[in-house]
Amino acid sequence: MTSQLRSLLQNVALVIVLAGVFTWFGIYGVTGPLWLRYSMWLITIGTGTASSAFIIPFIFGTRFEPWPLPVRIAAGAALIAVPVTAALYAYSALLGGAMSFAVLPVQFLYVFAVCLVMVVGGYVLALASQKPAGSSDLTAPDATRAFLARLPLKFRQAELHAISSEDHYLRVHTNLGEELVLMRLADAIRELDGAGGLQVHRSWWVSKAAVQDVKREGGRVSLVLPSGKLAPVSRTFQADAKAAGLL
Repeated sequence: MTSQLRSLLQNVALVIVLAGVFTWFGIYGVTGPLWLRYSMWLITIGTGTASSAFIIPFIFGTRFEPWPLPVRIAAGAALIAVPVTAALYAYSALLGGAMSFAVLPVQFLYVFAVCLVMVVGGYVLALASQKPAGSSDLTAPDATRAFLARLPLKFRQAELHAISSEDHYLRVHTNLGEELVLMRLADAIRELDGAGGLQVHRSWWVSKAAVQDVKREGGRVSLVLPSGKLAPVSRTFQADAKAAGLL
């Protein structure tokens, strides 16, 4: 089973289970026959899950990096709440009990609160799922491919140039561009053991094959990547960089 299919099935199962939980506990005091309440939660949670597949990568992508984490989480929840609220109103209209737009602000806040809990929970689970990896027994190409499998499909066959740490995320530098992944640098370095690279700074790992040149300025040493970006080499790692033939 491919990772994409497995992820899809997991999301479908999660929607089904959450809809059942929300129905059983009568969240927000929703009334009516059991099938009506369950289908309402199934549609709204399903809409939220589908929307988050596009909204979360957008909010946590490179465009909004300067934003504080709580702001990005709130923004993601607010954006997800828009289609969910629309689905709720559409569902009510189809059943002949159209909701009044006078209560739209209050209804949106209810939906936003649920979405906020979901986004926070997803973020915490994503952090917790990052297990420390042991030394890899894979060959260099296999280790690189395994690491790139964490990224969107277009990066799966990319050339890995470097990895830099940004808060809880890693920026993966490739010949096809950059992408963020939720992971610790230490775990990535262990996963890429034997992949033909090394750590050159507390927040940088570089592939030896990707180094184009060395730049020295004011006592600072940097490695030039194919994109033109500079990977700093701290004093702590200069000996390792020299031993690897990079300096």
